[in-house]
Amino acid sequence: MLSAESGRLTPVDQLPVFTPTGEETVHQGWFIRMQRATFVDPDGTPFSRDIIRHPGAVAVVAVTDDDAVVLVRQYRPAVDRWLLEIPAGTCDVEGEPPEATAVRELAEEVGCEAEQLTLLTSTIITPGFCDEVAHIFLATGLRQVPTDRQGAEERFMEIAEIPFDEFDAMVDDGSIVDASTILGVGLARRRLAALG
Repeated sequence: MLSAESGRLTPVDQLPVFTPTGEETVHQGWFIRMQRATFVDPDGTPFSRDIIRHPGAVAVVAVTDDDAVVLVRQYRPAVDRWLLEIPAGTCDVEGEPPEATAVRELAEEVGCEAEQLTLLTSTIITPGFCDEVAHIFLATGLRQVPTDRQGAEERFMEIAEIPFDEFDAMVDDGSIVDASTILGVGLARRRLAALG
């Protein structure tokens, strides 16, 4: 909330309090579950929301020595289309740290191992209905390793190396629409520029 007097954001500890009061599982899937969650707003009025509980995900901006980003084109059933995106995957191994998931996904999907893996950000992609946190990494010093693609979508994916200087035009013309990819590549370019 903006304070009319100062034009600054209200400190978080001074914001109105919403109180969670319960959750009921509506659907349990392979790695996500849909919950009907109930809350009480700051005025004391109860309300409910449907929320997807997700174990989290990783995405990896793998940059080649000649300043290209490694993308995969894969079919995404939820939107019924092929998307160009950075390698990504669900944190679906119990207790596995996001860094280890990123290493595994990079090898499985594109057959790469990174000399250097750096966390760029941990971001909430769709907070209107889902609690998924995506950990986006920068991978440099790439070398080839065997792939181990999982599932129908990965079996048919294509790998492409897109030069940084072509990336923005592909976002502008709608060839690249994935949020983690656009955010990740932007943060990676900023990090690499800062490193010189």
